[in-house]
Amino acid sequence: MKVTINNKECWANPGETILTVAQREGIQIPTLCYLKGFTPTGSCRVCVVEVEGQRNLIPSCAYPVTEGMVVLTNSPRVRRSRKTIVELLIANHPQDCLTCVRNGNCELQDLAAQYGVRDVRYAGEIRGGKIDVASPSIERDPEKCILCGRCVRVCHEVQNVGAIDFVRRGFKTAVAPAMDGSLNAIACVFCGQCITVCPVGALREKSNEKIAWEAINNPKKHVVAQIAPAVRVALGEEFGMEPGSVVTGKIVAALRRLGVDRVFDTNFGADLTIIEEASELLHRVKGGGKLPLLTSCSPGWVKYIEHFYPDLLGHVSSCKSPHEMEGALIKSYYAEKTGIPAKDIYVISIMPCIAKKFEAQRPELKEVFADVDAVLTTRELARMIKNAGIDFTKLNDEHFDDPMGESTGAAAIFGAAGGVMEAALRTAHFFLTGKEMDNVEFTPVRGLQGVKEGEVTIAGLTIKIAAVSGLKNISAILDKIRSGENTYQFIEVMACPNGCINGGGQPINSDPDRVRKRMEAIYAIDRTLPKRASHQNEAVMRLYKEYLGEPNGHKAHELLHTHYVERS
Repeated sequence: MKVTINNKECWANPGETILTVAQREGIQIPTLCYLKGFTPTGSCRVCVVEVEGQRNLIPSCAYPVTEGMVVLTNSPRVRRSRKTIVELLIANHPQDCLTCVRNGNCELQDLAAQYGVRDVRYAGEIRGGKIDVASPSIERDPEKCILCGRCVRVCHEVQNVGAIDFVRRGFKTAVAPAMDGSLNAIACVFCGQCITVCPVGALREKSNEKIAWEAINNPKKHVVAQIAPAVRVALGEEFGMEPGSVVTGKIVAALRRLGVDRVFDTNFGADLTIIEEASELLHRVKGGGKLPLLTSCSPGWVKYIEHFYPDLLGHVSSCKSPHEMEGALIKSYYAEKTGIPAKDIYVISIMPCIAKKFEAQRPELKEVFADVDAVLTTRELARMIKNAGIDFTKLNDEHFDDPMGESTGAAAIFGAAGGVMEAALRTAHFFLTGKEMDNVEFTPVRGLQGVKEGEVTIAGLTIKIAAVSGLKNISAILDKIRSGENTYQFIEVMACPNGCINGGGQPINSDPDRVRKRMEAIYAIDRTLPKRASHQNEAVMRLYKEYLGEPNGHKAHELLHTHYVERS
């Protein structure tokens, strides 16, 4: 079809919206409630446009084009309407931009600047609400909520959790958990996907910056930091670098300048996880154990199955997640090697995930001391670096410390959905055949699809696998397992769509290509490393020889494995 937008003739396909066509033509229309890939609601009205022949302004995100349509996206009437809508939102919004965590990265703030809002012309009753800070992972500030509904849609339609929804009606409408309860008292899995789509600061991570600074500044504490694989391909975005920039060495250098005593690589723990998980898989396949084996690296996913499918917990791997394994070893193996008492060691994990904050406080992971004392998201680390006055982009690369600084390409790909599966297959093949795989890249579990399937035959043993990301995608598979229809032996599950590269603690950015670029960078790291299978990590194998004994053995189970619990 032929349509005209701002006097420019454009071609459009039947069913396309005005917004979609305009964006393709490079015409910018502001939005607040719109989320790409979702059925539009047209609720915020910020995207209104003028359509010839229509008396009222039209929400461009929800209105399909028709043959010969004439549209104005920037007429005086449109600009006045958008400015009024923004003014009304601001009138009902706290005026605390300078102290807000989203200052400088707030869509409402950007619209206020774009439409020249210099004062608040409207006065009246303001919708209130009590801040919810009970959760170890998420803070919710109802006063900042603009009712765009993006968090509700992600929680329901992508994650299949439904922890929050619209409550009450009219002026008293709010987004909240059932009965206005706390996120800490309901079946929230703390994935943080709601935070990544919130246009303002109504949802944010529970910050561990203060306790991290206190530990760093405490001369009695030996502070050890560890860095997850997905952080190194995302942190650069917070400093104006291209998405997918690999900044591993700069992060190590920055942490040392912050005052951290040792910097280890969580990829060391990922290699360890693979050896334990591959051993567990082969033990179950050969010994008639409960199948399929479900991975346990994603704490949001583990909490999901605890709430919604507790009868299937026997399928979940008993392996701790990589940063928890490493934390346990820092306070045992490393403490013994250095002679530093475990009580004086403070472990900080730099993670792309806010559910890791909840995980670090699990009583199951606090035998004597917590494995991990504080979890910082990618965003929190960026704020600490800026606070310390460090010019991140000009830092020279530095290397991780020993003995937990060595890692392989298999560990690096943990950051992308399907990476845990692929890494485990590389090591399972070696354990079964004594030989390395001819081609270590297992493409069926790569890509941005929510469910990826494949089949691999190793030494006559056929293993059917699946890699799933986004919690809605796992529910149908779990229903089949529950009914006995399952055909898989091994399933990787990541709570966040596309895995840790798109975690709830990653930089907030509206560019949809950022996840793809981060994923490409993860696989590029794998390709450039000389060792691409976890069992090739000499430091890990030395750890087994000197300290742990055999994989899945008694001491390994004592330190590296855990159990999970049914939740209401």
